[in-house]
Amino acid sequence: QVQLVESGGGLVQAGGSVRLSCAASGSTFSTYRMGWFRQGTGKEREFVAAISGSGGTTYSADSVKGRFTISRDNAKNTVYLQMNSLKLEDTAVYYCAAGTRGYYMDLSWYDYWGQGTQVTVSS
Repeated sequence: QVQLVESGGGLVQAGGSVRLSCAASGSTFSTYRMGWFRQGTGKEREFVAAISGSGGTTYSADSVKGRFTISRDNAKNTVYLQMNSLKLEDTAVYYCAAGTRGYYMDLSWYDYWGQGTQVTVSS
């Protein structure tokens, strides 16, 4: 069982930056692939970024490539999402998730989810 708690969301101006954190419970954090997903109002939840258990491999959605960076610190049981050059369309609730198998972009393969943190980008 893994519990995930996101933090770091808030209101930010377009062009600004914010870093999200996701703290995980348990001693097997490094065995989990971690992902960030987001869900805008009235939209389906979509993949943002993922990182392998070791941190050696990362994946990003085309919409955030070059702007968002996923990283993890296994000693702290924490995964991060650094979000730069934010756009209005990045406004959403951001969720972190943990999984051990399956396609990294498919949310159905993630077993554990956090409660989400709101990021609102203003003009």
